[in-house]
Amino acid sequence: MIHEVTGDILLTKAQAIAHGVAPSEHFDNGLALALREAWPGMATDYRHYAHQTHPKPGEVWVWSGVGGVRIFNLLTQEGEHAHGAKPGRATIANVNHCLRRLRHELAKGETRSIALPRLATGVGGLEWSAVSSLIQQNLGDLEIPVFVYANYQKGQQAQEPSA
Repeated sequence: MIHEVTGDILLTKAQAIAHGVAPSEHFDNGLALALREAWPGMATDYRHYAHQTHPKPGEVWVWSGVGGVRIFNLLTQEGEHAHGAKPGRATIANVNHCLRRLRHELAKGETRSIALPRLATGVGGLEWSAVSSLIQQNLGDLEIPVFVYANYQKGQQAQEPSA
């Protein structure tokens, strides 16, 4: 059940949030920055994870925090692991692979609802029409509510049916 909504994803009532990152993510732009400010431990834990495992684009790293928050970090962007490396652009192949991995995680039944932004269209540089189609293709028939924040409105809570 995909619902396109307008509002601030940080105010979601969904159990989880998914967003795109790079292997060498600095959490210093857009939603990644807002998530780092809300849950600084997530950014610290991701840096430790990335330093230890050198994740590749297309993978998914799940972080769970205090109060039951769960964040799915989708490695949609290219990027190196070297110190000071800049995040690269997202690719359709990486987004598709991440969404398939996300679907697999959601199928486990531990997550009852999820919110996503306009994935990979900011720093990632992809066209929303292409990404939106992939979200529909990979997550459209899930039994849980999937809230796609197609229009960002800071400080406004979205109308999320059955979150």
